[in-house]
Amino acid sequence: MRVLFTTNPQSGHWHPLVPFAEALRAAGHQVAFATTPTACTAIRALGFHCVPAGADETADEGQARREWMAALPGREASAWVWPNRFAGTWTADRLPDLVAVCQDWEPAIVVREYMEFAGCIAAEFHGLPHAAVQVTAWRPQFHRLIVPPLNHLRQTLGLPPDSNLAMLHRYLLIVPAPPSYLNSASPLPATAHAVRHVPFDRSGAEPLPAWVDLLPDRPVVYATMGTAFNRVEGILGVIVEALRDEPVTLVVTTGRDQDPGDFGAQPPNVHLERYVPQSLFFPYCDMVLTHGGSGTVMTALGHGLPMVIVPVSADQPENALRCEQIGVARVVPPHKRTPDAVRKAVRDVLQNPRYRSTAERLRDEMARLPGPAQVVGWLERLATEQRPLLSSPLTV
Repeated sequence: MRVLFTTNPQSGHWHPLVPFAEALRAAGHQVAFATTPTACTAIRALGFHCVPAGADETADEGQARREWMAALPGREASAWVWPNRFAGTWTADRLPDLVAVCQDWEPAIVVREYMEFAGCIAAEFHGLPHAAVQVTAWRPQFHRLIVPPLNHLRQTLGLPPDSNLAMLHRYLLIVPAPPSYLNSASPLPATAHAVRHVPFDRSGAEPLPAWVDLLPDRPVVYATMGTAFNRVEGILGVIVEALRDEPVTLVVTTGRDQDPGDFGAQPPNVHLERYVPQSLFFPYCDMVLTHGGSGTVMTALGHGLPMVIVPVSADQPENALRCEQIGVARVVPPHKRTPDAVRKAVRDVLQNPRYRSTAERLRDEMARLPGPAQVVGWLERLATEQRPLLSSPLTV
């Protein structure tokens, strides 16, 4: 069976697909990715075939977009970027290439990350079944905004309008999150299946730093603003200022594109690194201080770690709110992003055992969910039967 994965180029979008691609490859299936040229380079380094589709943003364009999004409340930024970028220019740019890839490579099924919309349009044009992997918070409130641009692109291929956006989850929606994390106020479609979050964060060669073996006996706090919003001015500096004099070991990742030396000299309890794989380091941690990106949140919960969340944009406000509601995190909102507020939130999470116990409960729930090997079976069935895979309602 040939399986084509389609994705936006940001690592937070394609990294979650890798465990499923690896499981398919291990089961003897042929796997290919389609995305922009820069991401293709990273994906090929993992041994996967990758076909360029669409053009990359320039570094300046990407940084300007992230800074603009960070300056707006998260929901306002999303309300613009969903129809104008994800379903707008980015989909329009990649759609012709994906139609051609499906024509030439002849996959049996297309699997896309949920925010990549050209893949499902191309699949429907060729009459192929398709599945989606939920890589961000579930936000159906934005669906109505993307109906016009997606219907316009469907029309260019002679497809009928899809006013309810049924194509987004027509056959199968893979949700890497525990059911109790999901919000009953935003129910998932009947094709949604909860699976275990399996993190992938080893697209580079970074090992664990040597100092990990010499960690002293005090709480370890891991801080990250992810790979997209790590350069938003002031946030990492606020975190360092808040915690450098606390009785903790603070580990801050600046991102591969930012020099840790720019933050100046630090005391021995503060370690600044460009990138430390969370899957390797989280077993040493006591809590995570994060922007609230979906990948980091689920990886933290998978290790039973509580959080302090400092949301910036995208789906981070929704993740922050949900984590606060279920009792695994304290939230520091943008208007209170000060060293004192961060310090108080970290102290509370470290000192109050209920945060850790709730996170461990979700860890155990996640461990009982189906993994990538079971998803391979679902995809095989979907490719053969070519009809929706309905699930029992996800318990919240």
